[in-house]
Amino acid sequence: MKKIISVLIPLLLFCGTLYAVDEFAAVKCGSDIPAALIGKRMSNEPVVATEARHKDLDLKDLGADEINEHMNTISWRICGNEYMVLESNSVIRDVIQFPPHSKSSPEISGPCVQNGVTIKEAVVGVLGAKQAWKIDEKNAKFVKLSTDGLRCSQ
Repeated sequence: MKKIISVLIPLLLFCGTLYAVDEFAAVKCGSDIPAALIGKRMSNEPVVATEARHKDLDLKDLGADEINEHMNTISWRICGNEYMVLESNSVIRDVIQFPPHSKSSPEISGPCVQNGVTIKEAVVGVLGAKQAWKIDEKNAKFVKLSTDGLRCSQ
């Protein structure tokens, strides 16, 4: 019996590592997508493999921006909507549903000035939709920002 157990346990552990659970495993369309993602570790596999595994979510990588050497924003289309993920040290720290953007309502990402004062943090948002967030690097969070008097280079 001990011999069977000593063979069976390592086999089960090995098989468990073959079935990789990624950051999107708990996501379901119609559910609270940010809550399902926050705290998950980002997989380190090719994006096409992740997208292929989650066709049910209509998952599509829309691009990323580096905030600093340890933090990035990554935009994903999930279940027909765009979400921006704030990733720090390979862990998802925050997620926002990102508003639709176009040429007439462009996406902003980078330095901004509000009422003549330079905002020190990176800013993301959509000016036409009048929605913006600054990135609190210390707490790894998106912080809602008023768009009144906000001017950003594009």
